[in-house]
Amino acid sequence: ASHDDTTAEQVATSHGHGVRLAEFPTTREAAEACHAQDIATIMGAPNLVRGGSHSGNVAARELAELDLLDILSSDYVPAALLLGAVQLGELWGDMARGLATVTRTPAHHVGLTDRGEIALGMRADLIEFEVMKDAPILRSVYAMGKRVA
Repeated sequence: ASHDDTTAEQVATSHGHGVRLAEFPTTREAAEACHAQDIATIMGAPNLVRGGSHSGNVAARELAELDLLDILSSDYVPAALLLGAVQLGELWGDMARGLATVTRTPAHHVGLTDRGEIALGMRADLIEFEVMKDAPILRSVYAMGKRVA
């Protein structure tokens, strides 16, 4: 994975080294170059939830609106992950797609083929939540099909 790519040239260099994931491209140019090179982009959920980067880089929401955001990471605020995924689902009008940014898509990109979706033969790591007043409320947690919280 690359980190904080700023230019298309940096992305091309990363691609030449076999990079398949770009964590936090700092500009729209870099994110566009990533997608042109079939490199998945990862943005931090705190960037999305707070409405922009704390360091002045490209906003996760801008990349999401341009279909340039593939994966959300918790970054420095783990609790932002579920809220960010729900916000993406609302933005895209497709909750399953928003949730996939924190489940199926990252699992797929790192080769974890036994998780990330609800299907026969998968691990069955699940959460149950509901959205109230634009915020997800966690109701239960399952690990390998067994309720743990």
